[in-house]
Amino acid sequence: MQNISNFKSDYAPVNGIQMYYEIHGAGNPLVLIHGGGSTISTSFGRILPLLAKKYQVIAVELQAHGHTSDRGAPESFVQDADDVAELLDQLNIAEADILGFSNGGQTAMQLAMSHPSKVRKLIVASAFYNRDGAPEGFWEGMQNATFDDMPQVYKNEFLQIKNDPAALLNMFQKDCHRPTPKSCG
Repeated sequence: MQNISNFKSDYAPVNGIQMYYEIHGAGNPLVLIHGGGSTISTSFGRILPLLAKKYQVIAVELQAHGHTSDRGAPESFVQDADDVAELLDQLNIAEADILGFSNGGQTAMQLAMSHPSKVRKLIVASAFYNRDGAPEGFWEGMQNATFDDMPQVYKNEFLQIKNDPAALLNMFQKDCHRPTPKSCG
C-alpha cells in the first residue's frame, strides 16, 4: 500500500488512546473504518490503492485494533465515532465521505448520528441498522464465540503489527463484549 503517492502514517492522541491512521492519495476526503477484529489492511488492503487514485483516503484503526492503543475501557460504537470525529478535527477535516465495513459500518452510522456535520456521504457495507436485521443465531454465536473462532488472517495481521498475544486476546474479548445496537434510529 505504501507505493501510493502522498502516503503518510501517524498516531494522534485521541480521547485517551494513540490512534493510528494512514493518509493515501489526494482529493475529497474519504474515511475508511475497518471491521471488528480487523485492521486497515485486512478490511481495505485490496481496494485502498484504487480509492486513493481519486480520494484523499484517511484509513483509521480503532481502539485496541492493529497499531492503535487500548484505553482500558470497553469498546463502544459511540466511543469509536467520537474518536473518529476527534481525529478529523485534529486533521482539520471539517467534512468527509465515510465508508464503514461491518463493525466499522456501525461506527460510521453512529458517526452520522452523533456528528452529522462531519459526514458528507455515508457508505455502509456489511452492517445492519437494527439488531433484528442479523441472521437468526448471530447474537447467540457472538456470545459464545471463542478465540479459536476468530479468523486466522486477523490474528496473523494483528501479530505482524503488534507481536503481543495478550493484546490480541484483549482486542478479541473487547470485540465480543461490545454493546450491540438495539436500533440505530
